[in-house]
Amino acid sequence: PHFLVLLLLLLQLILLLPTATTAAIMANFFEKLKLRVEAVDSLLCVGLDPHKAELAEDSAEGAYKFCEQLILETKDVAAAYKPNAAFFEVFGIAGAEALERVLKLIPKEIPIVLDAKRGDIGSTSEAYARAAYETLNCDSVTVSPYLGGDACSPFLKDKTKGAWVLCKTSNPGSADLQTMEVAEGKPLYLHVAELCCNTWAKEHNNAGLVVGATDVEALRRVRAVLPNVWFLSPGVGAQGGDLAAALEAGLSADGLGMLLPISRGISKASDRRAAAEAFRKDINAVREAKKKAA
Repeated sequence: PHFLVLLLLLLQLILLLPTATTAAIMANFFEKLKLRVEAVDSLLCVGLDPHKAELAEDSAEGAYKFCEQLILETKDVAAAYKPNAAFFEVFGIAGAEALERVLKLIPKEIPIVLDAKRGDIGSTSEAYARAAYETLNCDSVTVSPYLGGDACSPFLKDKTKGAWVLCKTSNPGSADLQTMEVAEGKPLYLHVAELCCNTWAKEHNNAGLVVGATDVEALRRVRAVLPNVWFLSPGVGAQGGDLAAALEAGLSADGLGMLLPISRGISKASDRRAAAEAFRKDINAVREAKKKAA
């Protein structure tokens, strides 16, 4: 009898929750992301990168205030936020505390991408995963695949969390290793993409790939073999990536499948809200054109 009473109470609680909230609680990470994308009609991921040159005060508090204002001005159009751990770690303990405070400012329905590029032997990766998912309560984290599947595994165990695995990064030096051929005509980044999504993350399908907007050909090739996987595609704005070309190559057939992180392109604007809205508008114009063409 007690079990039935508890079950009925739980069912009543679920029925009282808003539909989107209920779905987000039960969803895997990419389902939650899709809910947010659809709610605000946006693929814009706002980067929280408190560069020293942009801070009114070069301190942990300065970094916090910088992010606080950026979140306030962009939360209506952000599909996600991507805080870069390095810009907080530089301030030591105070920086770690500032990062925790910043994360609490982000509305619960907006997914968080912790940009920390973790990856180590199994037990160390377990600790990194706990730090990102439990201590900081982030929804997802960037991960390096260089140590192999056992190093990535701890970030993929919880279906409600997501790992963005480095595949073809946006920096010029990415070609030093990532474009090396591992088989005839097959670059390393393509091998990483298939191995990660078809093997390592097969159980929960909770891995996305970091494929930079600066390499349109890589976006095209990875999308061809993985039509439904989400990409985190930095490089638009300060790094010179062509927004329209990147979207044409990387969007999935339904006009989704890409998250575009932009930081300085928004944070350095005289009107940050307007800049974020302009990026969303430009992104959506390409999405609509692609959907019509399909």
